[in-house]
Amino acid sequence: MKMVYTNDNRFIVANARNILEAHNIDVLLKNEHASSVIGEVSAFDAWLEIWVRNDSDYKRAVDVIECSLSEAGAIEWICDHCSEQNDASFETCWNCQRENS
Repeated sequence: MKMVYTNDNRFIVANARNILEAHNIDVLLKNEHASSVIGEVSAFDAWLEIWVRNDSDYKRAVDVIECSLSEAGAIEWICDHCSEQNDASFETCWNCQRENS
């Protein structure tokens, strides 16, 4: 088994799992009940994880997730204030915290 996806947002992980299952990829969800141990372990260690049961499905699963969860057509932008390049998902510059104009 190999881990193909993890995220702190349970809804995004559930969506990724549904997408993979719709592509007939057999997956296992780990850490489903781990949120109760945050504090005893790192919060990162309690994130939900999606694992493919069959290693031969790994590459296809990664490709499906990347394609499905990416923002199609999203364009990176350059901050007018500090000229820093920002991912399309950012509404404010990560460097100077100015809003995208």
